[in-house]
Amino acid sequence: MANEDKKYSKQILGKVIVSKAGKRFGEVGNIVFETRTGELIQLVLKNPTGFTEGMDLDRDKDNNLLVPYSAVIAIGDFVVVAEEDII
Repeated sequence: MANEDKKYSKQILGKVIVSKAGKRFGEVGNIVFETRTGELIQLVLKNPTGFTEGMDLDRDKDNNLLVPYSAVIAIGDFVVVAEEDII
């Protein structure tokens, strides 16, 4: 991966998370990763929408909704997730 393709966490934080169909989930509030390997595990939702509140997403100890990083398909102006990989 070339350096210009790398994304740093501060570039992802605050981005709006949307589905491929354009449904808004909320914003990236934090990122959960495996400290030993650096593997990204989950995105912590900030300002979740009513749509997201109705989904059966995992929650952290502070009751924040979590989106599995495996569902992320693109990161640009938005973080795009595959809704079918979450449900």
